[in-house]
Amino acid sequence: MSLKIAPYIVLDGNCAEAVAFYEKVLGANNLGIQRFGDMPDEGHPMPEEAKNRVLHAALEFDGQMLLFSDTFPGNPYQLGDQLSIAIMTSDLERLQSIFHALSDGGQVHMELQKTFWSPLFGMVRDRFGISWQLSGEASEG
Repeated sequence: MSLKIAPYIVLDGNCAEAVAFYEKVLGANNLGIQRFGDMPDEGHPMPEEAKNRVLHAALEFDGQMLLFSDTFPGNPYQLGDQLSIAIMTSDLERLQSIFHALSDGGQVHMELQKTFWSPLFGMVRDRFGISWQLSGEASEG
């Protein structure tokens, strides 16, 4: 089972513009854009100002991938925090091991949990200040 790593860029409301820019500059294949308004309604009303912001976007080019999202309105945005590293694998045991190792001495922003897009997802800032997003994928073949 392979482990994939990609930069994850977080912007503050201008993510769709950035995705279009990098798509053109890099000659990338846009794998799609999900917006906060596309999320399933789980009893939490979505504020109007959030609906058109980008929840997740991906560009693929030359065997590489760039991932993107906007902040949720009201969440703090500080330059320097706009980049994290995404780890994606179908090996959920390995994902849990990496998450727990990165958490040691760091700060968990989202515990590993099932989400509507992943069987296991979590976010952590390690003891060196590096932000990580860990995402389980469907089992390979």
